[in-house]
Amino acid sequence: MIWKKWFAGCVIGAVLLSSTAWAEDRVVVVEISGAINPVVAEFVSVEIEEANATREALILIRMDTPGGLDTSMRQIIKAIQTSKIPVATFVAPSGSRAASAGTFITIASHIAAMAPGTNIGAAHPVNLMGGKEGDPKEPSPMEEKILNDASAYIRSLAEARGRNAFWAEQAVRKSVSISAEEAKKLAVIDLIANNVEALVLAVDGREIKMGDDTKVTLALKGKTIVYHEMSPRENVLDTISNPNIAYILMMIGLVGLYFELSNPGLILPGILGGICMILALYAMQTLPINYAGLLLILLGGILFIVELNTPTFGLLSAGGVVSLLLGSLMLMDTDDPAMQISRSVLYPTLATSILVAMGTLYLATKSAQIKPTSGAEGLIGATGVVKKTLDPEGNVYVHGELWAAVCDGTITEGENVVVEKVDGLKVKVKKADAAS
Repeated sequence: MIWKKWFAGCVIGAVLLSSTAWAEDRVVVVEISGAINPVVAEFVSVEIEEANATREALILIRMDTPGGLDTSMRQIIKAIQTSKIPVATFVAPSGSRAASAGTFITIASHIAAMAPGTNIGAAHPVNLMGGKEGDPKEPSPMEEKILNDASAYIRSLAEARGRNAFWAEQAVRKSVSISAEEAKKLAVIDLIANNVEALVLAVDGREIKMGDDTKVTLALKGKTIVYHEMSPRENVLDTISNPNIAYILMMIGLVGLYFELSNPGLILPGILGGICMILALYAMQTLPINYAGLLLILLGGILFIVELNTPTFGLLSAGGVVSLLLGSLMLMDTDDPAMQISRSVLYPTLATSILVAMGTLYLATKSAQIKPTSGAEGLIGATGVVKKTLDPEGNVYVHGELWAAVCDGTITEGENVVVEKVDGLKVKVKKADAAS
């Protein structure tokens, strides 16, 4: 019985020690660098959840973003609003910005800070949510609806955090953008700091009002600052989620598969094309894709492949070029520059892909017209020498080989002959002078 009590004591002690170990009480820094996409939203949301589970002292989002997707932005804001631990957003380092979706996230945070030389604003919903930018004097009903929704949303966020709601609404309606110093004067942010360490010292002892109206006093003196980075999987997905990278991967995939289908057995182009195509399609689930554009691009590749087997004097190829061009222009269904394919990437990549496809088609057509030089077909029309008099059968020497031969009439040994027909292992020949 003693050993049972001892075992029970060990189990209870281990549980108590483990529960104590869960309370890390650190400052966790997560970084947003680039467009706000589903990968970034998942990374930040999970970090906030884990920080709550381990009862950290503060979550600090260091941000530099041109904007991003509305759905991803709202996912991050919801994670901030439901957090039981204060979340600080820090627009840094110098030269960074919190534009479009970044403005919403900064204003929604419990603590908003910026580094010198940074800016915030330009949160017009045309760039944030997608849509067509029309005449600003006469906005369409849909534009007006989106604008009002975004204005009310950012105003509610600013009011909940005690920030300048009027300026926040102007950032949406008028796309205004201000520097860190102006943001501090206008009460858009709470403070300016040079780096993470300075920010942690500045907010130490500050009382923060949480979403459930409870108040938390930050005690950050001597706390460990840890930097959490994306996992290799998230890094890869975030990289290929760049619209430019995803587009290049898709075009490489199409060209690789085109090479393999036009020249079966090459293997390497097929493997490379398949991998690139799968990566591109996987990345596109995180991007605002217009599926009509994607189908047009795939149709263009199919038309080039069909042209190889069904010569139409370039008609299918022309259709493939038009399909690829229209599909590439339609591919990204958003007006947010951060989520669009750069024209400096789109046009060279498209032109290169089309030139490679057309070049392959030209070479394949030319090779089909070349007369065979080996095998049975390569013997027809070849010149040989009679090695054994044909009367009408005998032997001839053609292409370095001795063949059984037959002719009409008689051809003596040493005369030149031309192959007319191949019948199994026997060739039919005629005199060379008769051929001329």
